[in-house]
Amino acid sequence: MAHLVAYTDGACSGNPGPGGWGVLLRAVEGETVLKEREMTGGEAVTTNNRMELMAAIAALEALERPSAVTIVTDSAYVKNGVTGWIHGWKKNGWKTSAKKPVKNAELWRRLDAAQHRHDVTWEWVRGHAGHPENERADELARAGMAPFKAGKTGKAG
Repeated sequence: MAHLVAYTDGACSGNPGPGGWGVLLRAVEGETVLKEREMTGGEAVTTNNRMELMAAIAALEALERPSAVTIVTDSAYVKNGVTGWIHGWKKNGWKTSAKKPVKNAELWRRLDAAQHRHDVTWEWVRGHAGHPENERADELARAGMAPFKAGKTGKAG
């Protein structure tokens, strides 16, 4: 039976600054890739953490029906947040243990809602360490950022 794997990454030029996110979504059976889809997006002024969150959100929201999916991220922020910290935040009314508002709470809520539709397994990989799918997700994130970088017109040439 096929399993879905989403490799996600975010990028930012300056923090905050123009940013992008990328997703390499694969349906795999054993070692065989049955189907592959790439997604990108970005914003003119954002942060790296927001783009990492958006990549995971985009991957999950792209799935049309409830699915078993593994999200592979190089963001400890996303993995630790969604598998650990979020439970306390929800209990504390979206406040940190220091009673401060959770940063990016609207994106965390969106990610929480998106993951509840699916059976999600979270995996962390070291970024920029030669992991081919993570490297591709990074390329997609940089492509998503490109239209928002200063001096870019969005035209080839």
